[in-house]
Amino acid sequence: MELLTPPLQRTTPKPQGPRRGLIIVHTGHGKGKSTAAFGLAMRAYGRGKAVKIFQFMKVPSARFGEHRVFEQLGIPIEGLGDGFSWKSRDLEHSAELARQGWARAEAVIRAGQHFMVVLDEIMYPLRYGWIPLQVVLDALRQRPPETTVVLTGRHAPQELIDLADTVTEMVKHKHHFDAGVPAQRGIED
Repeated sequence: MELLTPPLQRTTPKPQGPRRGLIIVHTGHGKGKSTAAFGLAMRAYGRGKAVKIFQFMKVPSARFGEHRVFEQLGIPIEGLGDGFSWKSRDLEHSAELARQGWARAEAVIRAGQHFMVVLDEIMYPLRYGWIPLQVVLDALRQRPPETTVVLTGRHAPQELIDLADTVTEMVKHKHHFDAGVPAQRGIED
């Protein structure tokens, strides 16, 4: 490992623009997209900001680790789906749940009563064609100026990347699944 000398002066200019709501995208094949979005939600909530989380692939009755802690903290989190497509018994029903879920999320975004709205795993219903990309792009463009929207999932469409203020691509260098280690509570849930 190469050691670095700590900088003694700022090396980048300080931004001078106004503060405003952002569009933040976490995408890529690496682990941590939802976790990063949840961290942002907790940071905002910790500053007294109103936050709402929608999970497009989780069922409404889900009780994963994030649901338990957000419930304890008072951060609303809502499952909108019926699980990942390979678990679905009826893909048309899954698509209808995604459309209904988007209607709920869009209404919250447009209402402007939340500082941050998280759309967790929205890339799946976008990529499956269950939710038209254009309606999502329109809602993001027309949202109240102080509302931040965080979108997660693999394969973010280029149009969404182009619109976003911040895009982070999680890159997998190594994953325990590849070594045969299964998902673990507290890490994958």
